Amino acid sequence: MKRIWDFLTVISLSILLVVVIYIFPESILRKVIGLPFILFFPGYALVSFLFPERRDLDVIERIALSFGLSIAITPLIGLVLNYTPFGIRLTPILLSLAFFNIVFSILAIIRRLRARDPFIPRIDLKEIIGWEEMNKVDKILTVILIIAILASIIALIYIIVTPKQGEKFTEFYILGEKGKASDYPTNLRVGQNATIIIGIANHEYRTVNYTVEIWLVNASYENNKTIIHHMYFFDRFSVTLNHTPINIEGNWTPQWERRYTFHIDKPGRYKMWLLLFKDYVPPLPSKPEKMKDYAGTPAEKRILDAIDGKIQSLNLNIVVRSI
Repeated sequence: MKRIWDFLTVISLSILLVVVIYIFPESILRKVIGLPFILFFPGYALVSFLFPERRDLDVIERIALSFGLSIAITPLIGLVLNYTPFGIRLTPILLSLAFFNIVFSILAIIRRLRARDPFIPRIDLKEIIGWEEMNKVDKILTVILIIAILASIIALIYIIVTPKQGEKFTEFYILGEKGKASDYPTNLRVGQNATIIIGIANHEYRTVNYTVEIWLVNASYENNKTIIHHMYFFDRFSVTLNHTPINIEGNWTPQWERRYTFHIDKPGRYKMWLLLFKDYVPPLPSKPEKMKDYAGTPAEKRILDAIDGKIQSLNLNIVVRSI
């Protein structure tokens, strides 16, 4: 057991990490074991398999190669998984790395037991480094290498523990009555009820007060210019949402959705615009009333800005026929 204690440690911690992630996903052990699991174990198992003899490499070279190869092996495994049905997800990456660590640790155990003078790591730092046998130049280079390794480890720990804030954005979508991106109510009769699902998800890293305005617009495009003939105010509602992180490990789940049922009492061809405002809503020239026409007023800027992408918006073409 003393001859293979390092490989038993790698195998045990690899299995323990799998258990921790699935049973105690929020445990600090996930990060404590996860760092060497990704950044050291794969390279160490592979280096030990390739170079079992003590004379093959010195300790510092083994440590440096273990970190370097681990950093190369992990993305390569992810690249291979990307071309499989499993994809780059938590479970396949975790199990693939654990399998790699365990398999090469077992192979390294076999080679070490067969070696004439195997390398067996010991805790005695002076003996491991061989400080007494080094000349002045080797001692300087060894110190520089140790500092570089420690600096790399500290930098990686800092990046993982304090991840950079991601892109700020808001999900804004509409679905059909059955909760799918299809079967939208695009052909209605006057007074006929129709239902859509309006959804919002806040990824702005702050609490946001959202306001959704709904307009019925009749417009045309002439001489590279949008001409608004009618612009009927239809509805407005607000909701305040806290920031929610993006879940890239599991299935997508909505943060906020509202089933919105409506009917239109005026026949015509409309584009229903859903405008999304964050915290501030530009004032209207007069009190908003349902089906009040704002064509020819400064309110037209709302729709023109939505067309130019200055306001986050969605739209739906609707034809309303007379009974």
